[in-house]
Amino acid sequence: MSDSNTTNFTNPSTFILMGIPGLEMDHVWISISFCTMYTIAILGNFTILFIVKTEQSLHGPMYYFLCMLAVTDLVLSTATVPKMLSIFWFNSREIDFSACLTQMYFVHCFTAMESGILVALALDRYVAICDPLRHSTILTNSVVAKVGLAVVLRCGISALPYPFLVRLWPYCRTNVIPHSFCDHIAVVNLACADIRLSSYYGLFVLFSVIGLDAFFITVSYIQILRTIFSLPTKDARLKTFGTCGSHLCCILSFYLPEFFSSLTHRFGHKVPLHVLVLIANMYLLVPPMLHPIIYGVRTKQIRGRLPKLFSRKGN
Repeated sequence: MSDSNTTNFTNPSTFILMGIPGLEMDHVWISISFCTMYTIAILGNFTILFIVKTEQSLHGPMYYFLCMLAVTDLVLSTATVPKMLSIFWFNSREIDFSACLTQMYFVHCFTAMESGILVALALDRYVAICDPLRHSTILTNSVVAKVGLAVVLRCGISALPYPFLVRLWPYCRTNVIPHSFCDHIAVVNLACADIRLSSYYGLFVLFSVIGLDAFFITVSYIQILRTIFSLPTKDARLKTFGTCGSHLCCILSFYLPEFFSSLTHRFGHKVPLHVLVLIANMYLLVPPMLHPIIYGVRTKQIRGRLPKLFSRKGN
């Protein structure tokens, strides 16, 4: 039986992004915090890149990985925030179907890439603490480049099925996405088909990529803690553990909202929709904003270069 109010949206030409459903009246106020976080993320990550590029003494494995993290954060936030702000400020809700798929690919690819780089930073901390005499011979520039390439290839390939799965389903109910960006699960929920394949693939990536990364980081830190606790004095233990502080803060700021958002989107049926969307926005905005602040404040080598950077600008 046909419904006169139903339109066939099979591979629609455009989608409509609602922003944050239920909080439309507060979009302008929300946009101020989003714009502030995005500005801090842009300035902070470009500052990290500039300092590492100009300071020869920072041309080492940890800082190369940190530059990769900064580039990833810049791409991840820029892929989503400008469109969010256009929704909040100009009510520009339409997004082309192909642009939606492109945004989806970038979000999932660079989210996984960020996770992979955090594993690379954990590897750097592991070698620096557990085998410090061989750090420079193990993590050579060639090895760092290979690790970076492996992360890029893994994430690029694992994110490829997302847009193909979206194209696979027919959309016969609506093209209105109750979200502020083209998240995979939010888009396929509009399909009038059995989307379990999409849901299962999303969970597979969550646990086999993000989850496996979290496992490797945990194993690395178990070994790091064993080495730290074997040090003879309390001061030595605290000083060594302090070198991991920045990385641990970055791990928590990324993995906690990532897992919470992914799982509540699939299983948190009683969680209000606006809460789910806000959490999804937070895991795209908060890590890019916090990472340069954390490393800028906690890393002595970068912190020491900041006054020189601003004094140069002042001259």
